[in-house]
Amino acid sequence: MRTVPFEPSFAIWITGLPASGKSTIARALKSQLAALGIDAAILESDELRRILTPDATYDSSERDRFYRTMIVIGSLLVKHGVPVIFDATANRRIWRDEARRRIPRFMEVYASCPLEICMARDPKGIYRQGRGRAGTVPGLHEPYEEPEQPAVVAHCDRESAEDAAARIISKLHEAGMLPPRRSR
Repeated sequence: MRTVPFEPSFAIWITGLPASGKSTIARALKSQLAALGIDAAILESDELRRILTPDATYDSSERDRFYRTMIVIGSLLVKHGVPVIFDATANRRIWRDEARRRIPRFMEVYASCPLEICMARDPKGIYRQGRGRAGTVPGLHEPYEEPEQPAVVAHCDRESAEDAAARIISKLHEAGMLPPRRSR
């Protein structure tokens, strides 16, 4: 009987409002995966925007192009054996569903955090800049469509990023996306 090697490529999309804690969870998850010998790539939307849409307007057609491009990049990486962590708001469900269709081993994680807490954190000044004028901030001006059935809900107002990442790792094991844990 031939043994089939374990294929570690998968994608996890961490979605949530701006300043909800997505990036912090993504970094904690990358670190915990590295401890298991898995080198995942983080596709961080702000970083990609600097390259793909340096003069971003955040209008709906630009967002659509941006997220579709991000999905193609992620699916190509996964296809070539690189696990991917999407760190992106993707306020419309349609984009996350498109990633799920393109990437067979896909998991959605919801970084749940009340808008008031996100606005108080606001490390990039997104909410401050958008307050009192027309804008495109998800949760403030644009609707944010929460995941309907996320694999993990990280409660970012009361749970550490490390604990959320550990729960994601457990869910990856449970889903067969990571090899079974060895008992000691």
